[in-house]
Amino acid sequence: MSVITVNPRFSLGRLMITRNARDTLLHGSVDAAIRRHLHGDWGDVDKSDGRVNEDALKYGGRLLSVYHTPDGVKFWIITEADYSATTVLLPEDY
Repeated sequence: MSVITVNPRFSLGRLMITRNARDTLLHGSVDAAIRRHLHGDWGDVDKSDGRVNEDALKYGGRLLSVYHTPDGVKFWIITEADYSATTVLLPEDY
């Protein structure tokens, strides 16, 4: 993955992807979602989870985004509370 972005809201840390996600998701979908995640577009989370993410940016905590590929495959991006790592995964990988 080679994500280049301008003015991200936080650091991804070490970027990882589960084997299942790597084998299932198209590279372009992952790159686009990571850019969205970095800019605080949390994807398909509900308003409550969006507020949790915004609070996590201010006070600390894990960040969770939910996205779907054009063909409807759901995947998550999770950044750890200390920003040491971000993982792209399918829900069944959790």
